[in-house]
Order: sequence, then C-alpha cells, then structure tokens
Amino acid sequence: MTSWRPRSGQVTDSIRELIDLTIMSSSPTSGYSVMINVTAWLIVCLLCPVQPRAQPGTTSNIKHIVVGRCYDYITLVNPGLRLDCEDIWRLFEESVVRQSSFNTSLDYHQMFSAIPQTWPRDMGLFWSKTRTLMHSYTAVERHFWTLEDTLVGYMFNGLVWCGQEDDSGFNFRSCPTWAEVKHHPVYSLWRRASQNFAEMAHGNITVLLNGSIGNAFNMKSMFASVEVDSLDPCRVDYVNIKMVTNLDGPFIESCNQGSVVDLIRILRSRGFHWTCTDNDETLMILQCIQNPEQSSCQKCANSFSLRRSLKVH
Repeated sequence: MTSWRPRSGQVTDSIRELIDLTIMSSSPTSGYSVMINVTAWLIVCLLCPVQPRAQPGTTSNIKHIVVGRCYDYITLVNPGLRLDCEDIWRLFEESVVRQSSFNTSLDYHQMFSAIPQTWPRDMGLFWSKTRTLMHSYTAVERHFWTLEDTLVGYMFNGLVWCGQEDDSGFNFRSCPTWAEVKHHPVYSLWRRASQNFAEMAHGNITVLLNGSIGNAFNMKSMFASVEVDSLDPCRVDYVNIKMVTNLDGPFIESCNQGSVVDLIRILRSRGFHWTCTDNDETLMILQCIQNPEQSSCQKCANSFSLRRSLKVH
C-alpha cells in the first residue's frame, strides 16, 4: 500500500484555505505567534506522509465461522455428507499454526483427505476475472457447480489466516500479502482446492472468461496455472468456453483473438473436445438486467420481440 501524498496544487490550495481559516478565527488580541504556530502545525500534518497500514491478520472468530459453515453445509446444502466438522477444523488448524507465515499445498493434505467429495456430472463451472457475472449466472442456471459449492470452498470463502513464528496459534494482528511470501497459507489452500475441483470434473464443463481485458487466459491465474493442467481428458467430454465482454466494451478478446487462442491450442494438444461462444444470450440478458439502458440491451430487446412475434405467427 502506497502512502497518500497531496499533489502540489492540492498543497497550495489547502495551505491557503488553512491560513484564511486561521486568520478568520483569530481574535484581535490573540497575537500573531499563535496564528503562525497553528498554521505551521497544520501544514506539517498535510506534508507528512501517511504511514501504510499493516495487512489485516487472521479473520476474527475464524474457528466459529469455519465450523459453523461446515455444519450449515452438511445439514442444509449437502445433507448426504457424513463428516466431523470439529475434526476438519483441527486438521486445518494443525496445518497452519505449525508454520509461521507460509504453507504449501501439501500441508493441507490431511484435511483434504478427511473431506472426500464427488462433483456432479456436466455441472462444472470454471471462471477467471468474471466473479460477479459468474454468481449471477449460477443463480439463474442453478445446475452449475463451482469451487465455492464444494465444502472447502464454502467453509473458507472470503477468509484470511496465517500462523506465527512462535507456533502459538493464528496471527490475528497481521498476515503477509500473497506477493510477500512464496507459499502464502491462503493461496496454498485454494491452489489445492482448485486442483481437486478440476481433477474431479467430468462430462461437459463450462468456462467463463472476460473478453474486455487483455490476457483473459492469464497463465498466472488459478484457472490457467492449476485447473487447466488438472483437467482429465478421459473424464471431460467437452470444454465449453464462453467469452464475456462488458456491454459497452472494450471488446479486446474473443474466440478467435487474444490469449483464448492459446487456451484452445492447449486443449487441442491434450486431446480435449471444445466449443467457444462469443455472445451467449443468457449472459447478455443477465448484464442487461443490471444495466437496461445500454444501447446493446435495446437491440437485444427488439431482437427478442421480433423472434417472439415470428413464433406466434
């Protein structure tokens, strides 16, 4: 995090306003020395750099959150699972607190071994840089199954954690960023979870990629660096790629242009069957619901009305 510094124009204008304020608030008998001291103090406060805040530490009440989500999942979301939530927490805690500020994916091996879970056929949904639209899509197309629908994804989504040097438990004061350590404890868990999710995918799977950014298939993303390599061509029938762009653009990548071409080349080389769609109707409708005033949404509405009238006649 970089400290905030006012631009030169901001400093000049702010100093002028402070001087005017000090003069107006000074009584005739207060003396110039008080006015100057106050003004100088305020100027120093403006010019001093703001100290960067420490990164947030382990999420407060993390045990209650994780165990509570676990019971919620096996009771309401997937009641067919017979698991010991307290034991899962214990294995997770042991994986983290015995390290200082780093964990590899292997550190979570025992916890994942205690959570055997199979994914439904033809329901796997993978995504990269399309989180918001992905949630809308799965809310409408309820048969899709994402990493967040697995028990591990459900329990740890949105949480932060790390251990301490003295092995005395979780560090609730501060945790390093993902860029600061090679094996970040949060990243390593999601890496292992992503690998498991991709390995268990079977039948037809769907991939949502963002065509409004460059490098939509980013080799550093979890999808490209972990999930694609973990897909099994003997289990997966088709990889159905759906390119999504913002309604107002920019229109940077498509099925025939950009990094998606690299993804298709990789799929071909590994023997996968694939499809790719640039303008999925359902995804466009979902975006138009959020922003109906867009000109492209008006065209879609007219097109739908025309098709509906043709069917009637």
